[in-house]
Amino acid sequence: MLHPIRIGAVTAALLVAAGCSRSMSPYSDNGPPPLAPVPTGQVAANQLPPPPPPPPPGDGFGNGETMSSDAEMSPGGNQGDLSASPDQNTQVASASRPALSRNSVLGAYKVTTDGGNCQIILSLTKWSGGYRAASRGCPGKVADVSAWDVSGSQVVLKDSAGTNVANLNSSGDARYEGRTTGGQSITLYR
Repeated sequence: MLHPIRIGAVTAALLVAAGCSRSMSPYSDNGPPPLAPVPTGQVAANQLPPPPPPPPPGDGFGNGETMSSDAEMSPGGNQGDLSASPDQNTQVASASRPALSRNSVLGAYKVTTDGGNCQIILSLTKWSGGYRAASRGCPGKVADVSAWDVSGSQVVLKDSAGTNVANLNSSGDARYEGRTTGGQSITLYR
């Protein structure tokens, strides 16, 4: 007796499920109405204008501002004095080493240093001691780099207190070589 009841219950459930799956569509059995055609026309193929010219050399800002003079950047104001001692970290741009601009230096670099390889990113975000720098996986004093700036023909890497960590000279296309204040050799390149 339970068997016919089960069959009846299952049949009723199937009919209800079949009735639920069939809904009345406002589009009847033909599906949705067709979409309006997209307007067609000629596609223009023009050349893009040439890119704007790069900023003039030595102008690291691109907006007419010029970098501070070396004398303004030095606490002693003797950057241009050739008789200053090398211990005072004074550097003068010479004909063989033209002054660098911040824009020409900023970006990501691979770093080779005594003790391993790592990465340094130099940005133009103002930071204590100059502009923001971030080192990644660097050993020794290079791990302390958190700021940078350009001084004449040198790239100066600094720690968060603004203390010099390394002075680097340009040695070619996007390559800078020097030593940390602790004597560790360091090369930045792309």
